[in-house]
Amino acid sequence: MDLLELLELRLFEENNLLKLKKWFVHFLFYLIYLLPVFCFAAGGDHSGGAHLDGSIENMGIVWVIPFAGILLSIAIFPLVLPDFWHHNFGKVSLFWATLLIIPFLIKEGISVTLYELLHVGLLEYVPFIILLLALFTISGGVRLTGTLVGTPIVNLIIIAIGTLLASWMGTTGAAMLLIRPLINANKHRKNKVHIIVFFIFLVANIGGSLTPLGDPPLFLGFLKGVSFFWTTSAMLLPMIIMVVALLIIFYFFDSYYVKKENIKIDTSGEKVKLGIEGVFNLGLILGVVGAVLISGFWKPHISFEVYRGVHLELQNITRDILLLGLTYASWTYTPQQIRIDNEYTWFPIVEVAKLFAGIFITIIPAIAILKAGTNGALAFIISSVSNESGPINMMYFWYTGILSSFLDNAPTYLVFFNTAGGDPLVLMGELKNTLLAISAGAVFMGANTYIGNAPNFMVKSISESSGIEMPSFFGYFFKWAIPILMPLFIIVSWLFFR
Repeated sequence: MDLLELLELRLFEENNLLKLKKWFVHFLFYLIYLLPVFCFAAGGDHSGGAHLDGSIENMGIVWVIPFAGILLSIAIFPLVLPDFWHHNFGKVSLFWATLLIIPFLIKEGISVTLYELLHVGLLEYVPFIILLLALFTISGGVRLTGTLVGTPIVNLIIIAIGTLLASWMGTTGAAMLLIRPLINANKHRKNKVHIIVFFIFLVANIGGSLTPLGDPPLFLGFLKGVSFFWTTSAMLLPMIIMVVALLIIFYFFDSYYVKKENIKIDTSGEKVKLGIEGVFNLGLILGVVGAVLISGFWKPHISFEVYRGVHLELQNITRDILLLGLTYASWTYTPQQIRIDNEYTWFPIVEVAKLFAGIFITIIPAIAILKAGTNGALAFIISSVSNESGPINMMYFWYTGILSSFLDNAPTYLVFFNTAGGDPLVLMGELKNTLLAISAGAVFMGANTYIGNAPNFMVKSISESSGIEMPSFFGYFFKWAIPILMPLFIIVSWLFFR
């Protein structure tokens, strides 16, 4: 290693260390800032419940405005004010969250407000970010080396491998593991957007169909009593149809763009055999899978009450501690040169953390209204999924899917799971097609937007950090998702749910 490389490595380490210290100071500041609130909550009246009433008498559709606002901000600002957005997306997220919290606090009072914020923060957002942080850090320490050129066949193979891995290491894990090798293999290409879009379709979403490890909604079903391999058998055929169709479409797209670019690839140079640097991190990814499985199978029935109705269960605390330990091990023991070669930065995880903090907060009224069922402002949705004859499976598929495209697909799955009765034995038995419709809608249609599933936004952010100009929120939805995915969804719904 020459002097220039040593200097680059040193600067990389010092820069990232400064960023880590800065974020840690910010975390301590917010913790100290919120400590009086938590102490007040802990010392308050703990009798009774503090759950949000989502009925139309208590909560009209106007409460969804902040959530719609943050979605429109994600869609519009990067398109019309990209520089402003790049430097202020965290402030925009905070603005919409504050716009909800202040009137929410005035209307519902401190008890309900604290319950909802602590519930979504400690039980959903923090585990969500810890899992993403672990997978992002660990996968960033793996580098595929060798002569790998992004031809249509090579790109097809990478995406197919990622699709197969997604069900067993999660869509987030598979996406974070393979997105950088895919980008590096296509550095010589002029047209790359379609490659990343199909990667999001398949690896970050549809590939996670076969096990509860694959996608958060399926994991929620597993926790509710759906057997581990029911998903594998039930989702296999719909997934195969979607995957085969999308891989064929991708191959023709990529072949067309290669011919259009007319790039002549120089194969006369020295070829380097394929290899993997940072193999140690592959073991850590297995550790992440194990930690998630522990939280699903291990039930010690020990919990710690943070606030009335908000309990931190021991298995979940253990999972998060293990994930943070694996993250630390990856960052500490992976040679930093690997991360330099991967063009690793913290920006994608910071962007996701700040934006999804606002999304998780502003989504609270929307989920409560849906949970209110026929008593809520969205009663027409709940009423339309069943009639006197029983559930209408096609409507379950489309409503679960469409709402999963714009809301978080995990709570959306749970809402319709409970709407269909919530009994896992019945849903795996006589109502198996209803459960299949809910599962397929949540997993497949998470690919419709950048926020439909967590890894979508991370793949977008990593791609943009590598210089790829990804389409805007609406550009992705209207130019890619609707014309490519919607016809396939129509075919799947006709084959399985009519």
